[in-house]
Amino acid sequence: MSRSTHSTTESVSRYFELGLSYCSGDPSSQDLVLAHKWLNLAAIAGSDEARTLRAEVARDMSPEQIAAAQKLAREHIGQSIH
Repeated sequence: MSRSTHSTTESVSRYFELGLSYCSGDPSSQDLVLAHKWLNLAAIAGSDEARTLRAEVARDMSPEQIAAAQKLAREHIGQSIH
């Protein structure tokens, strides 16, 4: 496995785990916007599991929350490029 492939796999796993942590557990610690953001980044990087979970999370979100999560994901991508 090349270094870049290994790094991408680690990123996908880290993004998925972050998304999962924000959408599970105690409802008082849940943040669906952040869950969607991290799951979206994992899905963009190729995780089918993240894509499925993101869709489930989105069912419990308002359009405004989804837009906010997508904005956060775009900002993260922009920061990663620079």
